[in-house]
Order: sequence, then C-alpha cells, then structure tokens
Amino acid sequence: WCMKNPIVRGILAVIAGWLVGSAVNMGIIMISGAVIALPEGVIAGDMESLKENIHLFEGKHYIMPFLAHALGTLVGAIVAVKLGLSKHLLLAMIIGVLFFIGGLMVNSQLGITGTPYWVDILLAYFPFAFFGYKIGKN
Repeated sequence: WCMKNPIVRGILAVIAGWLVGSAVNMGIIMISGAVIALPEGVIAGDMESLKENIHLFEGKHYIMPFLAHALGTLVGAIVAVKLGLSKHLLLAMIIGVLFFIGGLMVNSQLGITGTPYWVDILLAYFPFAFFGYKIGKN
C-alpha cells in the first residue's frame, strides 16, 4: 500500500535520488585528482589540507567539483522524478535544496569565496535540479 501512496513514494524517491546523486558526486570527486592534478602538497579528501591550501587553487581546480555538484544534483533529480508518483517538480527541487545546503556547507568549510563560490552556488544546484525534472519527465 505504501508504494501507491504519493507522499510515502515521494519521500522514498527523494531519499533514493539523494543517495544516487551523492554517489555520482563522490565518484566524480574521487576521480577529479586524476583528471586535473591538485596543486603540489594538497591531499585529496583531507579537508584540513584542502582548507589550508585553497589559496593555491586556480580556476581549473574548480571544474571537477562544479561538475560533481551539478551532475550529482541532475542525476538525483532524475531519479526522484522517475520514482515519484506526483509533484515531480517539487521532488526535483527538494533534491536541489539538499545539494545546495551541502554545497554551502563545503564551500563554507573550505573558505571558498569569489567567482568559484558564486558559479557553484548559482549554477550547480537549482538549474540542474530543473534540468533533471525536465529529463526525468520525458
């Protein structure tokens, strides 16, 4: 009965979308150092190392994190829309909110400011949640 209830199904769809999107996000982050080498002395996955050396990062070092945030949100929204029974745009936007909050937290912890911060915050989450809604509906 619960899988036919749109509210229960929507909650489960958001949880599934969040988990799958998070896996995509982390997968991209894990391979990012192999695609674009981090500055000398930076230890990938070590928040303290990243925080202490964020001043060494160039524009190219923000490409993979942006892709991780955007594509994680996109895939998460698609999953939520595909699994949900109704209110698909709401489900996609909830995924956008969850990833947005995560992005704010990480950017804040690392002390990221300026253009990389604003590009990530303005373009990675809600636009890609909306694209996920559009893709998932088709």
